[in-house]
Amino acid sequence: MRRAAVKALRTSYQCTCRGLRVSRRGSPLPLLQSSKAASSGSPTAHYNPRLGTATARYLSSTGARDSSGTHHHSNARPEPLRSSMYVRGAFVTLLSGLVAYGAWYNSGDSNSESPIASTTSATTTATGAVPTRSVLVIGADELHTGTFVGDGPISKTTSDNERVVEMLSPEQATRKLRQYEQSVYVNRGQGVVRYDVAQLPSNDPIEDDHAEKIVEVPNKAPSSDPSDWMFWGVFDGHSGWTTSAKLRQALISFVARELNETYKSSPDLIPSAAAVESAIKTGFTRLDDEIVHQSVQRVLKSNNRLVAAEHLAPALSGSCALLSFYDSKSKLLRVACTGDSRAVLGRRSESGKWTATALSTDQTGSNPDEAARLRKLHPGEEHVVRHGRVLGGLEPTRAFGDASYKWSRELSEKLREKFFGRSVSPLLKTPPYVTAEPVVTTTKIEPEKGDFVVMATDGLWEMLTNEEVVGLVGKWIESQAGSSSKSSGFFSFLQKGSKTALPVESSESEKNSGNKTPIRQRQWGATGTDPMERFVVQDKNVATHLVRNALGGKNQEQVSALLTLPSPFSRRYRDDLTVQVIFFGYDGPKTGEIVVNKEATAAALAAAAADGNKTGPVKPKL
Repeated sequence: MRRAAVKALRTSYQCTCRGLRVSRRGSPLPLLQSSKAASSGSPTAHYNPRLGTATARYLSSTGARDSSGTHHHSNARPEPLRSSMYVRGAFVTLLSGLVAYGAWYNSGDSNSESPIASTTSATTTATGAVPTRSVLVIGADELHTGTFVGDGPISKTTSDNERVVEMLSPEQATRKLRQYEQSVYVNRGQGVVRYDVAQLPSNDPIEDDHAEKIVEVPNKAPSSDPSDWMFWGVFDGHSGWTTSAKLRQALISFVARELNETYKSSPDLIPSAAAVESAIKTGFTRLDDEIVHQSVQRVLKSNNRLVAAEHLAPALSGSCALLSFYDSKSKLLRVACTGDSRAVLGRRSESGKWTATALSTDQTGSNPDEAARLRKLHPGEEHVVRHGRVLGGLEPTRAFGDASYKWSRELSEKLREKFFGRSVSPLLKTPPYVTAEPVVTTTKIEPEKGDFVVMATDGLWEMLTNEEVVGLVGKWIESQAGSSSKSSGFFSFLQKGSKTALPVESSESEKNSGNKTPIRQRQWGATGTDPMERFVVQDKNVATHLVRNALGGKNQEQVSALLTLPSPFSRRYRDDLTVQVIFFGYDGPKTGEIVVNKEATAAALAAAAADGNKTGPVKPKL
């Protein structure tokens, strides 16, 4: 720790840093290293004769996300858009932030910082002893964790412009992790028994969003039982929260409408695979057309800045989309991916371990197939993909919104002159460069074998591999099988495998899948021989379990440090996180009800669901 920072604390301070240094490049976020890895570095001692000594160890990092990314949500009729976490303010008040802020996906450095609010935690000291509390020192390029001895508020700014805030205790960190978790039992006997959801914001407000919906579909024969269409979606926004909020509100409805027409027009309500895939793609592209192009027509017709603020916001920001559609009658799961969120299937193998199969491929400029597709569509444009980004700016090659990559230069400049907008890239020649059309995969689900699917925004996959995620869910299943909770009955028949290592098989095909390697692996290199030295199982909600282990698992100091970081500083080290885990099977009473799993749902969300609040867990809809 630097000497000036020690002076500013005006008390005894000892830093026991677990590493990390950040550069200002627009490259993926680094992580705090584990205690064992961090201790391998050479400690640097700083001495202050007035205050004593402070020691620190730093881990050099190859890069960090900049702090310019913010997520915005748009108002959309028939009701204003609201985040699944926060109630946002009016569009007009957010407009300046929407236009001014860049995004992590849009490269470029940002040195803007906002004041840090003091975090509070309980002090545990012996009677009469001077209180000692853990603190986090936030510098421009590095973090320190250490102790603070003394009374009074801790939140300070040092002469080096470092921020000192009190670290969350392990109990506070757990409460923050579980603040937005949801778990739902699906007692319909249609092949899905439960799904868990967890979110953790890094941006303020969060740019991720999610949606879940169950649609009961009557069968053609009067004597037949109805079947279910089940949808789950995660939406990873960038440059604001408005586009992802629009997707939460509208994407499932757009896709379900197209599927409804396709099924009705097919013989015996069984359309071809190509027809179903086409319907899903049409739902995606029609919604994006409404966001990007129809909004412009309404704005130009009204010639009103307030109307422009409402309708252009979802177009100017952007969002990836990952949507799963499960037809309980055919047992087919379709996964539609636009962008770099990812879905992975976990399936029990003959060995008793789980196998991980990616159901989507990351669509970024670093994906050779996507880069080749763009170069074919825009021949002669040398920089259509530059440094792994579209025109050197946008990382995902497919996304909703991001109208500055879809509008003509003339239209962008006209809207910017009359209302507002983003600067047009000097490389823009033949738009559109970005599409919302998804890549759709189809998988036959085996509910009787206990298949599960993990869907998550890239914030999870930046920290964990597909195999680690599936293995962690498998390890969680083993822990549930021995518990006294309602889940234990379903998970008991799946209890097999090792009691120490992650119960997952290594797959060479996954290593060459085209998906990005987690930043943690690229930064730290190979992991230890026993993954359970890093991972922990202590959450009732499996999505929260994955988020915890993505942040550090057993390294509680790292988990607390990453959760203590306020926005926008947190964006240098972790992204927004949204995780959904769907368990397939037939266990449980066939009551037709959707029941909140209270032991794995945040108390506030469980209460909202009981009161019929729209922000609570999903209810089945016709």
